[in-house]
Amino acid sequence: MRLINFINLRYFIEFAYNGTTFHGWQIQPNASSVQQTLNEALTLLLRHSVNTMGAGRTDAGVHARQMYAHFDSHEKLNVEQIIYKLNAYLPNDIAVKNISVVTDDSHARFDATSRTYQYFIHQDKNPFINEISWYFIKELDLKLMNDAAHLLIGKQDFQCFSKSNTQVNNYFCDVRQASWTSGENGLIFTIEADRFLRNMVRAIVGTLINVGLRRQNLVQFKQILANKDRCDAGFSVPAHGLHLTHIKYPYIK
Repeated sequence: MRLINFINLRYFIEFAYNGTTFHGWQIQPNASSVQQTLNEALTLLLRHSVNTMGAGRTDAGVHARQMYAHFDSHEKLNVEQIIYKLNAYLPNDIAVKNISVVTDDSHARFDATSRTYQYFIHQDKNPFINEISWYFIKELDLKLMNDAAHLLIGKQDFQCFSKSNTQVNNYFCDVRQASWTSGENGLIFTIEADRFLRNMVRAIVGTLINVGLRRQNLVQFKQILANKDRCDAGFSVPAHGLHLTHIKYPYIK
C-alpha cells in the first residue's frame, strides 16, 4: 500500500479593508463579512477549502488599515501570483498587501503582542471622508482629553468600557499608549494595547469627548474607571470613524 504524504503550510496574509459595506470581520449568518469574502476568494483560487483565522474581530462599519489572518494550504504557493489574483478577484474595499510562510504553530490572533486603533474626527464638513471619519462640530478641549487619556495607560480593569454580556475571563487590558493629536482633517485618537474588549475603543472615545466638552472632569473620569460600570461611562461613538491601524508580532518587523 502506497502512503501519500501531504504537506501542510501555514501562511500569514496581510490586508486592509474599508468596512462600510461589511457586517464586521467575523462570519455570521445572512450578512456579508470580510472573513467570508476572503475565505471564498482563497478557496476559489487555491481549489481547496480555506478557513482564515483573523488577528481579531472588528464590528460592522469599522475599518482596518492593517489586518492579519492565517490559513493553511497543502501546497507551496506562488505568493506574488496569488496576491495579484486575489486583488483582481476581491471587491475594491479589500486589498491584500502580503502573504508569507510562517511556522505551522504561528497564530494570527494569539501571537499578536499588541494592536493599535485610531479614531478619526473631522470638524469641518467634508463629503469625501464621511465614510472613514466622524463629523463632530462642537469645540473640544484637547488638553483635557489628553489628560484623561493618560489615565488609561497601564494594566487595569476596563469593564466600564466593555459591551455588556461579553463572555471574557477578565476585563484587564494593558494599554501602552493613548493620546489625541491634531491631524490634517481634524482630531485623531490613538490607542495601543495588548488586547481590547468589545466596543472598548468607541466607548473610551465617547467618554473622552464628554471630558473635552467639560461635561465630566478628571476626578469623575477616574471614578468611572473605578466603578467598572458601563452605565457610568460615555456614549459609544459611531463605528465608521474607527480604524485598526497596526498589529505587532514578535516575528514580523
